[in-house]
Amino acid sequence: MTSNGTPILQLDGVTKVFHQGDIEVRALRGLDLAVNQGEFVALWGPSGSGKTTALNLIGALDSPTEGSVKLEGRELSKLSRRELSAMRRDRIGFVFQAYNLIPVLTAYENAESVMALQGVPPKERRDRVMKLLADVGLGGMEHRRPHELSGGQQQRVAIARAIASNPAVVLADEPTANVDSATAEKLLDIMAKLNAEQGVTFVFSTHDPRVMRYAKRLVGLVDGAVDTDIEKAQGELDPEMVALGG
Repeated sequence: MTSNGTPILQLDGVTKVFHQGDIEVRALRGLDLAVNQGEFVALWGPSGSGKTTALNLIGALDSPTEGSVKLEGRELSKLSRRELSAMRRDRIGFVFQAYNLIPVLTAYENAESVMALQGVPPKERRDRVMKLLADVGLGGMEHRRPHELSGGQQQRVAIARAIASNPAVVLADEPTANVDSATAEKLLDIMAKLNAEQGVTFVFSTHDPRVMRYAKRLVGLVDGAVDTDIEKAQGELDPEMVALGG
């Protein structure tokens, strides 16, 4: 929980409508979601269920058609463009399935980049980045550029970059989609450890059973809204692999 006792993240009645020519597509239909500090939450659902749209709204990459999105008690739709930019830089970490590393920068420079924008002193940046790279299993690889790293190693750099600025929440959009099973397990182990030991709040979008197994809370989405039919979800999923909730 945040210091005032409210959820760190809260969505109330969130609707998102896209227009494709004359066709209206409702990606989200009155989504309600609350996430407390230190949670490890997975938004689960098939393609088209609204998972990525929800993360984009939480990450201030898009705005809802209707409803409210609050991070640390601040209503995102009421922030100026400059305030939203600062919010994304300082309070939100992103892990994308395509890694989105800057190809000309080293692993160290990629992980350091947000802190450099924040104006963190060089020594503090170095100490934190070197520890983070060691924490994600990349000690000694700080000078390698993305093309010199495997997909799993690139995703580890992305995780280090995402948490380097001490964000309020890390948003991970299908983070295991482009890696093999063994690498996926290692990445999930890393994020679960960061959650358990450092209290980093994670919100995933996924349809990967491996992510569901690690999640402390699983929120099912169907057609842009929370699926409250828990019995149905339990019938579709292996109850030993996932913990249902939300």
